[in-house]
Amino acid sequence: MRNDMAALRQILTRCTTIAVVGLSADSSRPSYSVAHYLQAHGYKIVPVNPRYAEILGEKCYARLEDIPFPVHMVDVFRRSEDLLPIARSAIAIGATCLWQQIGVANAEADALVRAAGMQSVMDRCVKIEHAQL
Repeated sequence: MRNDMAALRQILTRCTTIAVVGLSADSSRPSYSVAHYLQAHGYKIVPVNPRYAEILGEKCYARLEDIPFPVHMVDVFRRSEDLLPIARSAIAIGATCLWQQIGVANAEADALVRAAGMQSVMDRCVKIEHAQL
C-alpha cells in the first residue's frame, strides 16, 4: 500500500478504533495530543501502556493482546527498534493497519505486516495526515 493521500484517506476512513501503543498520560507529550485530537474527531482510542490504568477517560491496556474487542489500527509511539514485537502483536489481534508515527520507521516490521495482508504507514503523523484530509 502506498502512503499517498488516497491510501491515507482510505485508512483514516476505515480504521475507527485505534490502539495507541506508548500513549502517555502527560498532556505535553506528542502521543497525548495526537490521541486527544483523534478522540475529538470521533475515533475510539485504546491506550496501550502498562504504566497507567486510564488515559483520556479510556481504560489502558498493558499489551495489545489484552484488548477484549477488535482494533483496526495500531498507532505506535515507540522507538523503531521496539516495533517488531508490536507488529507481531498487531497481526495476532487482527488489526488492519500498523501506523508508525513520525520518527518511527522499522522496515522489517513494515514488511512483516504487509506480508500478513495489513496496511502499513511509516514515519508519518496520523494527526497531521487527518488534518490535511
